[in-house]
Amino acid sequence: MSNHLPVGSVRPSQLLWTYGPGALVDLPNLSVLTMGLDRWDQLRCAPIDEERLLEAVRKQLGQQVERLRVPPVSETEGVDKFSPEAKIGVPVRPFPRWLRCVKCGTLAEFDSGLFDIKENPYRPEDTRFVHKTCPHGHNADAVPARFLLACREGHLDDFPWRYYVHEGPSDCKGTLSFFEQGASLQTENLWVKCDCGKSRSLVHAFGKEGTKNLPVCRGRHPHLNHYDDCCKEQPRAVLLGSTNSWFSMSISVLSIPSTGNALEQLVNDGWAYFEDVTSVAEVQFTLKTLIKGSNLPGIEAYTPEAVWEQIVAKRDGKKTAPPQETDIKRPEWKVLTDPKAPNNWPHFMTSKAGVPTAYASKIQDVLLLDRLKEVNALIGFTRVEAPEESDDPNDRPPMAALCRGKPTWIPAFEVHGEGIFIRFREDAICAWMGQKAITQRDMMLLGGHVGWRHARQLDAGKGYPGVRYAMLHTFSHLLIRELALECGYNTASIRERIYSDGDPADPMAGILLYTAAADSDGTLGGLVELGKPENLGRLITQALRRAAICSSDPLCSEHDARNDRSLHGASCHGCSFVAETSCEKGNRYLDRALVTGTFENTDAAFFDAPPLSDE
Repeated sequence: MSNHLPVGSVRPSQLLWTYGPGALVDLPNLSVLTMGLDRWDQLRCAPIDEERLLEAVRKQLGQQVERLRVPPVSETEGVDKFSPEAKIGVPVRPFPRWLRCVKCGTLAEFDSGLFDIKENPYRPEDTRFVHKTCPHGHNADAVPARFLLACREGHLDDFPWRYYVHEGPSDCKGTLSFFEQGASLQTENLWVKCDCGKSRSLVHAFGKEGTKNLPVCRGRHPHLNHYDDCCKEQPRAVLLGSTNSWFSMSISVLSIPSTGNALEQLVNDGWAYFEDVTSVAEVQFTLKTLIKGSNLPGIEAYTPEAVWEQIVAKRDGKKTAPPQETDIKRPEWKVLTDPKAPNNWPHFMTSKAGVPTAYASKIQDVLLLDRLKEVNALIGFTRVEAPEESDDPNDRPPMAALCRGKPTWIPAFEVHGEGIFIRFREDAICAWMGQKAITQRDMMLLGGHVGWRHARQLDAGKGYPGVRYAMLHTFSHLLIRELALECGYNTASIRERIYSDGDPADPMAGILLYTAAADSDGTLGGLVELGKPENLGRLITQALRRAAICSSDPLCSEHDARNDRSLHGASCHGCSFVAETSCEKGNRYLDRALVTGTFENTDAAFFDAPPLSDE
């Protein structure tokens, strides 16, 4: 807020996924809007060095992006509430501007003179607005009005209460009030009334009728204090706190070794700390700070002289050229399938595991990742419509900016975890894809894809990942659901990365299932333990048995994507959907008939039917 008053707290990772710039934070007594990056204090945002991610971000936002930075973090324990440290955070402002008195129903802007803010520095979440002159009680609580306007161009605005109640532009300055009528809280029972006698139900603000009763979009970006010159999109009424008012757009990469030298990799990873040092003595001081704060694990194994020598080599140009790969997953695939995969890197520790005997004809390798690091960067957001995963900007809703002008840095976040990588046999994949039943299944999924994109006026010739991807993706979901029953993490804590490419020269067919715990270093080891052959074989068998029958069968197994223009075949919440935070495709391109036999289809499965029991 403008007077730097703390009003609440969120986890740093939430600033990327839920409450980033332009998003509304619905606090217990207030609703605030996170301001743009140009209002954040860069000095409080520590840099992150991840060259592959930075290159991917530059491809989207431009070469002017210089840094990835962690959102500001402040201590919550033992800090004087009146000290400058207690005010470290991200800037927010009250939004929407309209407040409603809970006792008398008066509806007005928070700066109209009718409301006061009551601060509580010891309990920021108790900070609230009060109605000073409420006729039903002095200092009655005032809460945010629950309706807003948003459009597909990323604009957000206050609900036009005066325009709406007067059914168009009006010079009336009467006092407005908001009241409920009837037993339910449906929109037809919500009314706004003016002193002049006009009143109107909110039911006329939604749906097709709402397009006739709401004004044109003003092009407002409240997080930037800016209005676009014009907006051709029709705004629509949204509820405060609705999920479609802000969708995060982010890019993530696994932090993998990019050099063949462990010290060179560490110096590259921590270059933000080393780039200004000028002597061995300064290196020694920097190393003490890094080791004490555990900011660069692994660096403690090297002497200051060795680190200084590597810094000099990097400055002399003996460094590895910045990565230029536009495909984020291909370099990861190369490292994960390398016969000599690194096993002693600070953020990437692996160990090979045996392949379950029963699945040796389908699975080529299993790699356990005892430690991994994922880095995520926020590049923008959309409103009203969720972003589509596409390299073509024309296929996506317009992405709103995080700051005025072109950003020179963007917020990013590191998460640490563990994982299981499974590589499938390419010969088994090719033999399976050559079957007639697979071609028919592929045509069914492609038909759904074409219909889905036509319905959204998108190019139907783009974006179809293929039946290879659908099989790998579905198997990944089935295994996630099975792992969640035993590994100690719930399904929302396990994520996937699908490596699929049918290029004969360099094919990919593999899945990585991993946990990435935000705001902590390391996880529990339960997932890696289940990747050992004696456990993994049993879990795959259980997953295949469970997937053969869905509680929604026969409807689920008979589902044809072409009929309802959907993006999945025999899949639903009862058998193969997982939390959207776990899935990289939003539960699209799934078909369990490609993995195991179903009631409707028994000849398209990649895996043979497992025995009915372990006996």
